[in-house]
Amino acid sequence: MDTESGGRVRARAWGAVVAGGRGFLVGVVGLAGSVALFVTAVVSILLVPVGIGVVTTPWVLTGVRGFANWRRTVATRWCGVRIPARYRPIPEGANPWERCFRMLRDPATWRDLGWLPVDMTAGFVTAVLPAALLLYPLEGFALALGLWRILTDATGGDWWYGFVPVSGQGTALLAGALGAALLVASYHLSPPLLRVHFLLTRAVLGPEEAELAERVRVLTETRRDAVDSSAAELRRIERDLHDGAQARLVAMGMDLGTIEALVEKDPAKAKELLGRARRSSVDALTELRDLVRGIHPPVLAERGLGDAVRALALRLPLETEVDVDLDGRPGEPVEAAAYFAVSEVLTNAVKHSGAGRVWVDVHHANGMLRVTVTDDGRGGARLDAGSGLTGVDRRLGTFDGVLAVSSPVGGPTMVTMEIPCELS
Repeated sequence: MDTESGGRVRARAWGAVVAGGRGFLVGVVGLAGSVALFVTAVVSILLVPVGIGVVTTPWVLTGVRGFANWRRTVATRWCGVRIPARYRPIPEGANPWERCFRMLRDPATWRDLGWLPVDMTAGFVTAVLPAALLLYPLEGFALALGLWRILTDATGGDWWYGFVPVSGQGTALLAGALGAALLVASYHLSPPLLRVHFLLTRAVLGPEEAELAERVRVLTETRRDAVDSSAAELRRIERDLHDGAQARLVAMGMDLGTIEALVEKDPAKAKELLGRARRSSVDALTELRDLVRGIHPPVLAERGLGDAVRALALRLPLETEVDVDLDGRPGEPVEAAAYFAVSEVLTNAVKHSGAGRVWVDVHHANGMLRVTVTDDGRGGARLDAGSGLTGVDRRLGTFDGVLAVSSPVGGPTMVTMEIPCELS
């Protein structure tokens, strides 16, 4: 039992030393990094109107994010304090203007910038406090051992250690006792004090109530859009069945009734009507197949998203190159949403871009299904209300996905779609 108790005491003492060292590291690195990044970020953002900041700001803000993410990492590893990072995705290949303003419009960017002054002040104090509790007692012990004589001679008066004015050996021993008390306090308080630093960091870097409320609003809106889209899709299916296949089947039934009456009286006429009924059945079957393909293409169900996109490309009148890198299949709803989104974007490229070549890239990385459609057309595509891309944006929003469009006048046009998902 004594051995176990001694082991726990040594482990706790070592934990206090480690907490002090980690706090000192975080405090020193945090102070230097926060000051440098804050000053650089402010200067770079102020230079955005003159153009220089458009190039430098994304690099600086990327550094700020990396610095904040390092703090998130050590908070989780050292104290188990999880600080979520909620940065909006930036499409690959985005031009400097788009990249700059997407980062500046991200609330997480301003939360990071607001955290830097806090980190260089209150954050620095809370970080170095565990180290101070470990190191400050050493001065008290040194005073008790005779250092007080040198310091009082040098200052010509009392030397203050905490609240103890050291002027002789008696008060020096009192300073040593205070140092011992602080050392005992560090044994108990250093790890919790380091955790306080990371809790302060989480309070500033963590998501705010306003952001969570905005998130709820977006989810409510996308859910309403999904319900409206589903109702519209059901009406379209009903209309297509009523005006197409159903009408042909009714006409075929009437022809068969006429054939039954004419088969003995006028075989030639019955034969003619039989051929017309056969053509009606073929047309009805074709319409039903097209309708089923519009609901959920068989190739998508049987072969997956990659082959379904390749099948789409084969039907295009443009030269199309498809690159697929998927280690598995996303869930069926996500797969269908991605397929129809790609279909709509490709249709827009054929109708409006004047392109001669299209590239489609489909891959999955870091929990995101990313699809990029690029064409060499005239450009000028916009994500405005009423365009086909608006419908694609709504479809992806149902799955917490995003759509980004880069289409300068003169081209090329790049449409990037991202949907968070895991592959089976």
